[in-house]
Amino acid sequence: MDIISVRDIDKKIFNEIFETAGEMERQLKSGRVEKLDGVVATLFFEPSTRTKLSFQSATVRLGLRYIDFISELSSVKKGESFADTIRMVDGYCDIIVMRHKYEGAARYAAEIAKASIINGGDGGNQHPTQTMLDLYTMLKEKGAIKGLNVRMMGDLKHARTMHSLIYALAMFGANISITAPHGLEMPEEGIKEIEKKFNIKINIEEEPDFSSDDVLYVTRIQQERFADPLEAKRIMEKFRITKDALKNAKKDMIIMHPLPRVNEIDVAIDKTPHAKYFEQAKNGIPVRMALIKYILEGEHA
Repeated sequence: MDIISVRDIDKKIFNEIFETAGEMERQLKSGRVEKLDGVVATLFFEPSTRTKLSFQSATVRLGLRYIDFISELSSVKKGESFADTIRMVDGYCDIIVMRHKYEGAARYAAEIAKASIINGGDGGNQHPTQTMLDLYTMLKEKGAIKGLNVRMMGDLKHARTMHSLIYALAMFGANISITAPHGLEMPEEGIKEIEKKFNIKINIEEEPDFSSDDVLYVTRIQQERFADPLEAKRIMEKFRITKDALKNAKKDMIIMHPLPRVNEIDVAIDKTPHAKYFEQAKNGIPVRMALIKYILEGEHA
């Protein structure tokens, strides 16, 4: 079983993984985690902190071993092709977790490898396991996803996290609002596809109004995308979340972020009940433990 895109995952699979993730949390708290056998390879051709380390941590906590691939220290520097690298690593492990700058790289790897491929991010395309832990966080904090008012805000054009999440939120019946700077909007064709498939209407709002939001999901404005540094600074300030910006927000609204954060959420927010982004990152451990277990034990069969 490969995990390449949220479009390949139905609600049944999501819910089974969420149920197992809850069990993983209980086992972690009790200190008695059921051990598995196998090897996980982490192949990251791009930098990563949370995804890579949480997969490695999840692997170790399950009693598995991991082998780590560091592109700068590998035969890629000698000219080895991507396909040959996948073929070689495929012989060393049961699961390959990979990140690559090119869209479609994970699906291409899945065509080559016999081991299961988990997409840890391919360019600006997909990040399905981030979406898993995002939805799991919403379930823990809010009890359900259906009917939640979720606002997605920031660079929606380039953020693979958002491309995965908006599809899954629609699948689970959330009410979705999106707010982005001019030029960084969610691709229109993607919005139309989701609206047609799930028979919903996605609200597009240039100015955010947080008063009815249950979840505010923020991603950074990518300064490097702007030709004019002053324009980038102006936009970043406009889309910055401060305590004052939240004065009309619900008291129980939660703020999520895939991280890393630059300056789009004021650090003063960290100490408020709204802030859930560090808990969100922590939830990556039980969710990715559950996914590894799900794949290795063939519960999908």
